[in-house]
Amino acid sequence: MTEREPEVVWEPCDDGPLLVRGARVWTDGDGVEHPVTRPVVAICRCGGSALQPWCDGSHKHLRRS
Repeated sequence: MTEREPEVVWEPCDDGPLLVRGARVWTDGDGVEHPVTRPVVAICRCGGSALQPWCDGSHKHLRRS
């Protein structure tokens, strides 16, 4: 019996990160692969995180236009 790959689910949060469930790796825009070690990770969408590609909550302090 072979192990099935988990289903990867993406959920954008209003004015916040992209929540990704079930991924084993996240490939950023530069093609760099980041291992995923948690069942759910938050991917930065605002560009302000110091922990790229992961969200660190910086979006809460950015001005919305």
